Amino acid sequence: MRKTVLLLLLLPLLLSCGPKKAAVAPSVRDFPMAEVPMMITEPQQRLQWIAQHFWDRFCDTTQLYACDSLTINGVAAVKVEEQVGLFASMLEEMPLGEGQKAMSACFGRLESFQAAHPEGIVYKEVSALVTRYFFDPNSPVRSEDLYLPFAEGLAVSPLTEESLRMACRWDAQTCQMNRTGTPAADFSFIDSAGKRRTLYSIKAWRTLLIFGHPDCHACKELVQQMENTPSVKALIGEGALKVVDIYIDEDIELWKAGIADYPKDWINGYDPTYTIRTDRLYSVRALPSLYLLDADKVVLLKDALPERVLSALAQY
Repeated sequence: MRKTVLLLLLLPLLLSCGPKKAAVAPSVRDFPMAEVPMMITEPQQRLQWIAQHFWDRFCDTTQLYACDSLTINGVAAVKVEEQVGLFASMLEEMPLGEGQKAMSACFGRLESFQAAHPEGIVYKEVSALVTRYFFDPNSPVRSEDLYLPFAEGLAVSPLTEESLRMACRWDAQTCQMNRTGTPAADFSFIDSAGKRRTLYSIKAWRTLLIFGHPDCHACKELVQQMENTPSVKALIGEGALKVVDIYIDEDIELWKAGIADYPKDWINGYDPTYTIRTDRLYSVRALPSLYLLDADKVVLLKDALPERVLSALAQY
């Protein structure tokens, strides 16, 4: 995870403050890190405290610092971006509920700061970064579960531009779908033998639900990764893991032509009525989209990166 975050921090995510009013304090400063109270010594508790208070000092309402095309509230924009990456890595190491509390606290601090300083740009610029890191389908640390409290805040806050509020409501609804810890939505599909089946008819200790495409390069890489992972192959061979790959687009002939490229021990199918896509049963914003389910079809991992899924399966 640390290597992934370091790579992510090198991505040139563009920031622009645009024309702003003059700030109170023009000096450039380091990002003010949270200081953990000395009485908190247990590592996990320290991590949770830092995450909960990560943005407190940066969003101190008693001060407003400079902002230009390279600076956000007195801190170099690239440094603020690095801190969003660090924040994301912290939340990934915490229980989901604690991570969501920290995300709620983050949004609350940004909102309070903007209310105190309407001329500032902290709310807009940091919100854009948080959205890009946690919600962009191409982000290696994306998490709709962790982004949910932030999206819900953006959707109702009077500080969100009216032109963006509808899109924020849509994002929040997307994050609500098939959340980790909730039962996955059932659906019917036609398998490669022409038989109609349902997701819940698949009986296994673990089910890996994949929304893929025959022409998707990343999907083909996933097949190779799984075929080259002995622990995953063993789970499939024992019947403990069932892999269900579903095609949700319209060119069924293309799907049929690509069936031979999938492992024989996978269950391949397509959605004949396009219900998954048109009724938004699942959030499929990029391919492949992976959901790991338990024996009762409760979501264990939602829209997770292949590496995270494989790592989870390797622990069983």
